[in-house]
Amino acid sequence: MSASAPAGSRAWVALGMLWFVYVLNFLDRQLMSILAKPIQDSLHVTDGQLGLIGGLYFAAFYCFIAIPVGWLADRTNRVAVLSLACGLWSAATMACGFSANYGQFAVARMTVGFGEAGGVPPSYAIISDYFPPGRRGTALGLYNLGPPIGAAFGIAFGAAIAAAFNWRYAFVILGAVGVLTALILPLMVREPRRGGLDGLAADAQPNKAGFWATLWMFFSRPPLVLAALAGGATQFITYGLGNFTTLFLMREKGMTLKEIAVWYALVVAIGMSGGIFASGRVIDRYTRRSKIAYALVPAISLILAIPFYIGFVWAPTWPLALALLMGPTVLNYFYLSSTVTLVQQTVRPEERVMSGALLLLVMNFIGLGLGPTYVGWASDLFKASHPHNALQMALYTLIPFYLLAIGLFLWLTAIFRKAERD
Repeated sequence: MSASAPAGSRAWVALGMLWFVYVLNFLDRQLMSILAKPIQDSLHVTDGQLGLIGGLYFAAFYCFIAIPVGWLADRTNRVAVLSLACGLWSAATMACGFSANYGQFAVARMTVGFGEAGGVPPSYAIISDYFPPGRRGTALGLYNLGPPIGAAFGIAFGAAIAAAFNWRYAFVILGAVGVLTALILPLMVREPRRGGLDGLAADAQPNKAGFWATLWMFFSRPPLVLAALAGGATQFITYGLGNFTTLFLMREKGMTLKEIAVWYALVVAIGMSGGIFASGRVIDRYTRRSKIAYALVPAISLILAIPFYIGFVWAPTWPLALALLMGPTVLNYFYLSSTVTLVQQTVRPEERVMSGALLLLVMNFIGLGLGPTYVGWASDLFKASHPHNALQMALYTLIPFYLLAIGLFLWLTAIFRKAERD
């Protein structure tokens, strides 16, 4: 297949299977935030403790294990690494459902993070070896629909199962689906040839990337570092908000689990998936003219998201809150396809998995690790002065992080603009 040729049916089957694994990855990751209220009632935990489990404790394993996993996958069979990772995080998800106390639940969640570290970076590289340049933005945009669909399925099925039975059943049932998927994955997806669509001769294979060489390459290139930091600042908002949205809507806006399962699921499914898919198409279109679009598109989207976010946090009723939440749910995720595609297009084929892992390390440690931890801490802090709307006050304090993310993306825009002039 030439670099300009369309992707074949095998590529689309692989993309579909990898997408489903990503759906499960994000679904399992989000179950705790979706079921925060019944978990809180059952295990007697505070907002701050929830923030630590969903944030720092989870990210400590998820972020840093991703680096050796990425290095291993760059040198071995990426499909096999992904299959093993899927089986591990799914089994750990089932263990969450059997947890009898906060400590057991925290250990199970950290193990989920350990397994999920091997989920996304190998998939980025596999997709990049199935789809040629010029189509990767769209392919990665479709792949990145995994988080919104996973979150929406988690909300719909997780909340519905919990409402009908118990929150524990949601973890056990959905984890079992993941274990089965891990067994099927190697039968459906073949390991593609590294660099096969990047102009390498058929009998040529890229050199195996050195660990320290790839690490130095990534952190010595300002555009890659800035893209990761800007994505991390954005994820500080998305994870900080996402891990507490259900609890906020139920505790301070008056929604029930059954209403969450329908209406909030629809907002996430339509808004997040629409934003991520649209951003992939926009990136493919405008980066053909200039790399500036990798930075300018997410900057503009975040500027547009701010008034909707403020309205959502302020809204006195949950129907109005959900209507306003659609804005940031669409606009907050334009950064994802942009940063991922930038990294995959910039580095060499043999560096793609570890570079993707390094991107996720920076973004997820800042966003996933610190965002929920910060919001939970802030909510506990405001509880004394604002006992009835502590989460609302905590969510207001995320607004400055929008400005930080916008500033970083505009800085990256300036670097690309200067490079084009030179």
